[in-house]
Amino acid sequence: MSIPSIIATLDKLYTLHEQFYRLSKEKTTLLQGDDTTALQPLLVKERKYIQAITQIEQKRQQLVEEWLSSQELSNEEPTLTTLLTYVKGEENELLQQFYDRFVPLIAEIKQQEQLNQEITRQSLQYIELSLNLLQPTMKNLNYSNQRNSASEAPKTSVFDSKA
Repeated sequence: MSIPSIIATLDKLYTLHEQFYRLSKEKTTLLQGDDTTALQPLLVKERKYIQAITQIEQKRQQLVEEWLSSQELSNEEPTLTTLLTYVKGEENELLQQFYDRFVPLIAEIKQQEQLNQEITRQSLQYIELSLNLLQPTMKNLNYSNQRNSASEAPKTSVFDSKA
């Protein structure tokens, strides 16, 4: 396979990652605004982007593996870094540009998703706390005799039953 087809695949992959990042930021806004009705369709859309990214990534790996095989380098990992090592000239510069664009974008996506995860975790903790306040445990509702039976004095009745 040729390097231009790999570059075209990288371009598609980068575009999908940019769109996924926008969705991730939108998800943060919805999570902070507690808009669960708008969150559900966004999660469906996000899942579709993840599937598309996975498919394009598999295609990219296949193209890189084919190129490496054609260069008799089939033992190498099918990564962009590996390509940068072996490709020369203008194609190397294009690949380097993609590498330089991908690294910060992936870092931003990771940071945004960690923020979303933290917001979700805090929301779940708040919900759990609210439920615990509204529904106390059964232990707290039952009356129990906390005294030990061994140290207990014999109970005397107000009325003498032997009379």
